[in-house]
Amino acid sequence: MEKLEVSNINQKKWAAWLSLIIGLSMFASKITAYVITGSTAIFSDAAESVVHVAATTMALFSIYLSAKPADESHLYGHGNIEYFSAGIEGLLIIIAALTIIYTSIVDLISGVTTESLGIGTSIIAVAGVVNLFLGLYLIKKGKETNSFTLVADGKHVLTDSYTSIGVVLGLVLVLITGLLILDPIIAIFVAINILYTGYKLIRESIGGLMNETDSKMLDSIAQLFTKIRKDYWIDIHHLRFRKSGEFVFADFHLILPYYFTIEQSHHEETYIRDSLREIIPGSGIRVHMDYCKPIYCKYCNYNTCNVRSEEKTIGFEWDAKKYIGDPIYKMTEK
Repeated sequence: MEKLEVSNINQKKWAAWLSLIIGLSMFASKITAYVITGSTAIFSDAAESVVHVAATTMALFSIYLSAKPADESHLYGHGNIEYFSAGIEGLLIIIAALTIIYTSIVDLISGVTTESLGIGTSIIAVAGVVNLFLGLYLIKKGKETNSFTLVADGKHVLTDSYTSIGVVLGLVLVLITGLLILDPIIAIFVAINILYTGYKLIRESIGGLMNETDSKMLDSIAQLFTKIRKDYWIDIHHLRFRKSGEFVFADFHLILPYYFTIEQSHHEETYIRDSLREIIPGSGIRVHMDYCKPIYCKYCNYNTCNVRSEEKTIGFEWDAKKYIGDPIYKMTEK
């Protein structure tokens, strides 16, 4: 388990360093293209790359910080810095978009002048292709390592790529028609797209910091519990979980027969923890063990129990809604 965590951390660091190095290269290329052409559309793409470099630097810092183990001042570790990093990235994207819109409006008012658009367009086209592959790689690696930071950075890089492609198409249109006014107009459309990306990143980071329920993860946990449950698991309820970086912390109540020993109960917790880590590496659980009472007999599947007060007469669905809800006897009384 520890080897897997170290491997994930190293992969995240490598991906973040790669993103930063390529980001610096792309920024230098786009600034060169802007200096050559004076194009507002190319300036908008270069501004996006400035954000990429700044955001990736922040992402790299957050990955190193989130890798630190839990300590006395951060009992759940430092993983939430990744959400904060993604939020900062979203804010920087919005600032870049507003800067692009302002510059474009100024050019529309004062007049547009460009030159050597062919060379600049070629440079931006190459940058767009490079960022396309980089963005896909970062998202893939982020999902493999449960890194919200890498996924966010990958989405941003993909936006940068789409921006470059849009700029290239627009500049080709300028070259064909000779209408220079299209250059700042294209830049404004690019900025609007960038604004939306920034909004989504901030929205997702706030959701992470507020421990918003991840419905996909909830369904995964529910399906696992349903798959591995044993007949003497009388009920599971009050399931809660939260993500912190690549780690997931879950807790819930498990009702077992009252005559089970502490050792038997501990074995059940270990079994559930190991099963959960097969689908969510880096997860940890805390189980509150409840003991059964006669009122549970009518819901219980444990047919070999020798102390039943009555036979099972009421069935229920073992699903996500049940797991996060109240004990079964309270839910059926409503």
